[in-house]
Amino acid sequence: MIIIEAQALKELLTQLQPYVKMHPWHGVPLQNEPGDIFNVYIEMVPTDMVKYEVDKASGILYLDRPQKFASNVPTLYGFLPRTYCGDKIAAHCMKQTGLNNIVGDGDPLDICILSEKPIAHGDILVDAVIVGGLRMIDDGEADDKIIAVLKGDPVMGQYKDLSECPQQVVDRIRHYFLTYKNVPGDSHIKCQIAGSYGKEEALEIIHLASEDYDAKYVNVLK
Repeated sequence: MIIIEAQALKELLTQLQPYVKMHPWHGVPLQNEPGDIFNVYIEMVPTDMVKYEVDKASGILYLDRPQKFASNVPTLYGFLPRTYCGDKIAAHCMKQTGLNNIVGDGDPLDICILSEKPIAHGDILVDAVIVGGLRMIDDGEADDKIIAVLKGDPVMGQYKDLSECPQQVVDRIRHYFLTYKNVPGDSHIKCQIAGSYGKEEALEIIHLASEDYDAKYVNVLK
């Protein structure tokens, strides 16, 4: 068995970084500098007719499933690197909603990115400016959907808070997540949205998800 110290591993990974593709969840920093601009890995775009998702073990984008019904994601959709929806996210959700027995969904924090520009495919990194989010609960799991605008977008880039975004755009996102898991004939409601929030609350949730990540994983790249 080969045993390597954390600092030596960190130095080795730093040397290898120019030659290997980093894992989009674990190998990419959440931010390049402090502020409201975050790195986001895009898994899906509005033209996708199948569900793409990152394989957590390899970091490779794979086809999770064909969509059974007409349900296209209305925005760029992906996750924030080095975040995890665990105990702190669950506790915050219960505090804000008054609900009990909520757990984190065990995934990185999801994010929708508004942009006027069509982007043809996922498996890319983009810079996103946080504006707010939706407090979604999926079968008892805290599953917040952060909302951001694409940095520098000529139309959407003017919005600094969710309250400034067109209500029709926010309603479209809300409708998608309330219905995308619905099955005809099944009366069980899987997803609920317990409200929306602005930029400051979204940044707090990202902070908690980052702390949940640090509690779950030994992050030698920090």
